[in-house]
Amino acid sequence: MRIALVNPSWTYCNSIYFGCRAPHLALELAYGKAMLEREGHEVLLVDAHLNGQSNEEAADAVAAFGPAMTVVTTAPTYLFWRCAPPELRVPRAFLDALGSRGGRTIAVGPHGSTTPGATLAKLGVDAVIRGECEEILVRLAAADILDEVPALAFRGGGGVTITGGPHSGRFVDLPALRWPAEWIARHDHHHHRFDRAPDGPGAEVEASRGCPYTCSFCAKIDFRDSYRRRDLVHVLDEVDGLIAQGVTYVYFVDEIFLPQKSLLEALVGREIRFGIQTRIDLWKPDMLDLLGAAGCVSIEAGIESLTPEGRAALDKRCRDTTEELAARLIHARRSVPFVQANLIRSEGDDPDLVASWRDRLRGHGVWANDPVPLYPYPGAPDYRRLWGEPDDQAWERAHAHYLAQFDGFSDIQEERPLPLHELEAACGCR
Repeated sequence: MRIALVNPSWTYCNSIYFGCRAPHLALELAYGKAMLEREGHEVLLVDAHLNGQSNEEAADAVAAFGPAMTVVTTAPTYLFWRCAPPELRVPRAFLDALGSRGGRTIAVGPHGSTTPGATLAKLGVDAVIRGECEEILVRLAAADILDEVPALAFRGGGGVTITGGPHSGRFVDLPALRWPAEWIARHDHHHHRFDRAPDGPGAEVEASRGCPYTCSFCAKIDFRDSYRRRDLVHVLDEVDGLIAQGVTYVYFVDEIFLPQKSLLEALVGREIRFGIQTRIDLWKPDMLDLLGAAGCVSIEAGIESLTPEGRAALDKRCRDTTEELAARLIHARRSVPFVQANLIRSEGDDPDLVASWRDRLRGHGVWANDPVPLYPYPGAPDYRRLWGEPDDQAWERAHAHYLAQFDGFSDIQEERPLPLHELEAACGCR
């Protein structure tokens, strides 16, 4: 079977999107490609965002390939499935340009995982995959009847049929990915690196998936939830392949990069620098020293609140005091050039305390952001606390709540976000 996998041409005008807007490698689609080709399928991977194509150009490339099935993602990168753009205007714009030329159409991503009915209605696809998509894509390619495939949602019988899910894959044995040389050459972005300008191509790699914690704000309930580590041999094979292509920096997209001595020791001798996102309370000083020696140049550490009560309200399950967290961050900065403490805007945190804590950390070379407002993503516990299980209006409800709560937004939101119906009306989302 011929199958097209598409990362569309993303735009973020008037979006609340918190994630990085530079192109990143479409890991979930590349895993799917490798697994489908292993089963004998012919696969075209189109990354319009990375390669500077319009959605019309991407659609024409897919049509020329003549696939029996076309898969489009509803988030710009696996890295930001947990904080994806709420609006579906971009994948819908690609699908509108494609029309009937792509065979069976499938959507993957956080939207269909959490709100399958709304995603089907807005995109008009034949089915959505709920949860992690790589293994389900292989099942889809081999099935004649959608009912035979788990973790799907599709229209039928006068309503929406759901065959289960969200799906959690094995993950541990996902193969080492290989990328076209021209794609790597175009990938000049070093995600979350601030110690120096890029000195070669960047890339993204996944060493683990999921998180053993259940923080209230983290949208991962319906995808990438249970924690698993990828086999080290595959991770190192992939990293070595990237180094051979001239990559000088990789970002580990893991939900939480936990201390893993064997991986860090293996990276010590390799000519690569890397960045991570983690919880600083899980790292002992000796492991932070090894992290720096292995080549880590960027740490994004979730602190969220500066009071024990605030962290407890967020279900952080953090045993360290605020002083101990600061000491860990400062220790990490001795061997890692850029260390960031992430803060969330919380009613319980005193603004003067936040300001003085940020000033103190900056004095030690650690950057703590101005606390950002919280968006109650339908895939997060916070949403369920406010409204219960997500329904077909979940994204609209969360979006309206967010806009009504805050006058100021994050540093990267240059324009005031628009209501969700306005964002999606431009592309005909229903």
